[in-house]
Amino acid sequence: MPTNARPRFAFLLAAFCMFASSLASASLADDPANNARPQRLLLIGQGPDGSHKRTTHEYFAGVNLLARLLRSQPKLEIIIVSADGDWRDGPQLLERADAAVIFVAEGAKWLSADAARLAAFRDLAKRGGGLGVLHWGTGTKTAEPIAPFVQLFGACHGGPDRKFKEFDQVLPQWASVEHPILRGLKPFPVPVRDEFYFALKQASKTGGVTLADSESAITPLLRIPAEEVSGTVAWCWERPDQGRSFGFTGLHFHDNWKHESYRRFVAQATMWTLKREIVASGLDVSVSGQDLALPEAK
Repeated sequence: MPTNARPRFAFLLAAFCMFASSLASASLADDPANNARPQRLLLIGQGPDGSHKRTTHEYFAGVNLLARLLRSQPKLEIIIVSADGDWRDGPQLLERADAAVIFVAEGAKWLSADAARLAAFRDLAKRGGGLGVLHWGTGTKTAEPIAPFVQLFGACHGGPDRKFKEFDQVLPQWASVEHPILRGLKPFPVPVRDEFYFALKQASKTGGVTLADSESAITPLLRIPAEEVSGTVAWCWERPDQGRSFGFTGLHFHDNWKHESYRRFVAQATMWTLKREIVASGLDVSVSGQDLALPEAK
């Protein structure tokens, strides 16, 4: 190599190394799991709501099980919190969170019951944070909390005209869409027993609330047979604020966590709201009988 070419070669080599390094850094930055600090996930539960018998509406048992399903995920800090009482520390916890999943009684009403709480959830959404909700957490008996809830979570089981039914045997059907949340999910081999909420109020494409699937902004992921009304019982939503939300109206019975498809759906939907990559085969959601068991009644 000519002597005068060596400095030029060294310069080009250095430039290439810097370029390769910047590409690698960008690739790492694209994956939230590679951020400097762990992502913080709030799992928000409650004690028994008093109106349901044991083995149903087991909120704390549910969020504890979800925490077990996600405990092997890298750089994920899982914080289980109680929403019982005034939940005065809630806004501060949400301020430091990257995502929150709520499993509480009449969740839409609970969300709007305190102005600071609603503002904290809205701030989390504005930051592009993840939001998830399970079963009665999607609901409200009165109509007033519907719109604020839909704006954050995408759908609501709300109002005096809300529809729900306890099915002894129903065969839910996964949507045919290709979506990361549905990776590794298999059709239900047998009908399930559950109470589902359907005919949900949904976020519309124009920013309001709609009952029509054709006008809805959410992506239906699981349906049950329903005549003349929407049978969507699980959904996800890429919100206009660049954040993600999901909801599932099943899990009335704690025993339904035994279904691998239930566990995988909830775990993967939660990871999706955190903008994590989901492997093609789906997450490992293996559990033991002890994991599924309810704590002894006090």
